[in-house]
Amino acid sequence: MNDWQRKSPLDWETYVNKWVKVVAVEKHEYEGWVLTVDPVSATIVLATFPENEKGSLSFVMGHAVQQVEILREGDGDTKQRLARILAPQESQAYSPEELEERKKALKAWLETNHIPVGEQGEQGRTLSVAGVLSIEPPYGPEQCSSANEIILARVQGLLQGYLQQQ
Repeated sequence: MNDWQRKSPLDWETYVNKWVKVVAVEKHEYEGWVLTVDPVSATIVLATFPENEKGSLSFVMGHAVQQVEILREGDGDTKQRLARILAPQESQAYSPEELEERKKALKAWLETNHIPVGEQGEQGRTLSVAGVLSIEPPYGPEQCSSANEIILARVQGLLQGYLQQQ
């Protein structure tokens, strides 16, 4: 186990959103913005944004890391750009009122189509379909979860059709 792997997650966190130079085995060198460090393998995820090109990610396996040097701090724009790498493309913020409207409309539609639906959770934010599937805010196909893959696929298909009608 090398020195990099012996560091704690709190130590690795100090490298996030910083431009670093990583020296790996066989004198390979990598530079980029630290997006994250995997706490299990100590693998460093580096992001680069070449001009007029899409960004790219590089992974330097933790066991290969020999030295990490911080070259510069990231500013607010850099932090936002790095955060957007992992954000969904259609990420849209909804107000609490909009979420409540979406939930009510979806619940009414499911009930109209004779699909048993209820609310669960402390604030009733999660919709429960037949007790075997849950739909979290913002109530789209991606927010469905169930151990039963057949029911999951069918309800996601129904939701996709419902949202296309809206």
